[in-house]
Amino acid sequence: MTLKNVKSSLNKISKTLADTQDSREFLLKNTREIIVLCSRAIIAVHKNDTKAGKDNLKKAELLLKKYKKKATGDLRRYMITPEQEFVEAACLIAVVEKKDIPSDKKLSIMPESYVLGLLDCIGELKRMVFDKIRTDEIEEATRIFEVMESLYLQLYTFSLYDKVVKEARRKIDVNRILVDDVRSAITEEKRRNELIKTLRKLEK
Repeated sequence: MTLKNVKSSLNKISKTLADTQDSREFLLKNTREIIVLCSRAIIAVHKNDTKAGKDNLKKAELLLKKYKKKATGDLRRYMITPEQEFVEAACLIAVVEKKDIPSDKKLSIMPESYVLGLLDCIGELKRMVFDKIRTDEIEEATRIFEVMESLYLQLYTFSLYDKVVKEARRKIDVNRILVDDVRSAITEEKRRNELIKTLRKLEK
């Protein structure tokens, strides 16, 4: 009995695992740039600089296409986080521009990334609603909240797939609180505006 077959098998496996490990490290290192670009896009949108947001998103999209070629088989899971960030930024820009939120097919990303990215976008929409309330843009705040609430209602059933879509249940639970908080804030602001209008009428 010899270990000839074992040795040849292990040599092949070792080479395959080494290649996989190199690809994993490459993806983890290089996809950070995508995450940074998407974060910059989101920050720019909150600063009312949609053009800069779209420019950063475009750069992120080009890098995604480039690195996906290396993310084959099990390595695809390392693309979930950058794709998720990409969806979040793309969704936010679409809402600001009053356009339809793009589909997963349009964005060319994995289903899991799409769900998680939309869930994350709800938090950014909350921030935007409060910014609009502070600048007394109650109509725009209401419009954004309606999108935010509709997104949540479309997504809340995905808590059923928590074992498949990691952290879906936790994000949905958090988003329920966010939606309730924003609804209360808008209701309060509308009442305040109505009270001010009534008082002004009385003063005339």
